[in-house]
Amino acid sequence: MRKKVLAGIAAGIVAALGVGIPASAATNTNAVLSVLHGIPDTPVDVYVNGALTLDDFQPGDLAGPLDLPAGAYEVALTAPDATDASSPVLGPVTLTLESGKNYTAVAHLDASGSPTVTPYVNDTSPTAAGEGRLAVRHVAAAPAVDVLAGGTAVIQGLANPDEASLDLPAGTIEASVAAAGTTDPVLGPAPVDVQEGVLTIAYAWGSLEDDNLALAVQTVTGLHSAPDGVNSGTGGQLAQRDMFQQWMWAIGGVVVAAAVAASALVVARSRARR
Repeated sequence: MRKKVLAGIAAGIVAALGVGIPASAATNTNAVLSVLHGIPDTPVDVYVNGALTLDDFQPGDLAGPLDLPAGAYEVALTAPDATDASSPVLGPVTLTLESGKNYTAVAHLDASGSPTVTPYVNDTSPTAAGEGRLAVRHVAAAPAVDVLAGGTAVIQGLANPDEASLDLPAGTIEASVAAAGTTDPVLGPAPVDVQEGVLTIAYAWGSLEDDNLALAVQTVTGLHSAPDGVNSGTGGQLAQRDMFQQWMWAIGGVVVAAAVAASALVVARSRARR
């Protein structure tokens, strides 16, 4: 059974990374890769180019983001107790990463409970000022679900392995997952922090039948919009400062004028006495 699961993981990773996947560019020369392990009860070791890269990679763990030069990588998957990659469970296989792409490969169960891997594009396009992006990905062995925020369905009928995303004002929301058309949570509620200029990705993974549904969260930063300009208006503290300066100049002028007048009066009286 373990070999079948590992074979499914590796085959999916090869499919995910060996083909061109459109994504937002992270750099012009490198690729950005994250990997989420969402298959319950199946730890593995991952070797890249003969070196142990992920030791005892556990379900629910997220590896990355890895900023990698574009090119070919030899990957082998082994049992967690292997001492090297000489006896892989599967592989080695050659994976080709393309430059300027940002994506996450998720090893998970499909709706029927079979292991698979799904590549997702991480949408890193700019968000509006004061907003962040929330994406929800259904990677669990479960029927279609609704995603609730504060008890209200904001995403409806999300099926494995689909995703949905929303741009929201920055803040914390109470999110939960329920069977489609219902409001009784099968996962959550749990606080999800939507940060300004950040893509927050929530993954529902595991198995409903085995009662091990879980939530994994990934964040991708750098989505801030370019500022339109620097506000240098006359509101707030700036207005108070300007008003204060104006009053100080006015008071200073009155003091100077009074001093001049007093001096003139003294001179006039002195001349009259002569």
